[in-house]
Amino acid sequence: MMRRAYEWMMRMAAHERAPHALFGIAFVESSVFPIPPDVMLIPMVLADRARAWFYATICTVGSVVGGIAGYAIGYFLFEFIGEPILRFYGYGDKFQSTAALFNEWGVWILIAKGWTPFPYKVLTIAAGAFKMSFGPFILASIVARAMRFYLVAALLFMFGEPIRDFIERRLSLVTTLFLIALIGGFVAIKYLF
Repeated sequence: MMRRAYEWMMRMAAHERAPHALFGIAFVESSVFPIPPDVMLIPMVLADRARAWFYATICTVGSVVGGIAGYAIGYFLFEFIGEPILRFYGYGDKFQSTAALFNEWGVWILIAKGWTPFPYKVLTIAAGAFKMSFGPFILASIVARAMRFYLVAALLFMFGEPIRDFIERRLSLVTTLFLIALIGGFVAIKYLF
């Protein structure tokens, strides 16, 4: 089952419409969607390593544009959309207590957490809700998201074939570890931040 899913994902990653889907996933992940665009970026780079930088650029642009949507949700629609999203991710109670910290250190918080697996939509919605200056928000978003996606692309570009071979030989192990890391990340974020 996993082998067929992996082979399907690799075929889809090489499809001519895959960059559009990658942009869409990067966009919605930055405002509402819980799954990171890495689930598409990684197989796409593995399928065509020569386009690694192009795919990283698509992820970065999609994520920053999606971040603008998240910012707008926080700025204009916090009560109706933003607050329920933050509650869904376990940040409803902690939100107001971080207002002063975010207002003082918002750019650095965006850069520090924006290139990690931390849910970026929490940051974009918070930036809008706290009325962070839009220019610094955009610059911090570009830096953070470019750092994240270009790092993934660079690692896959340099070590792509050994990584691909490892994944294909140990697909069950890799899938299990990915799911544990994904679920563990959400649990850790909920209880540690």
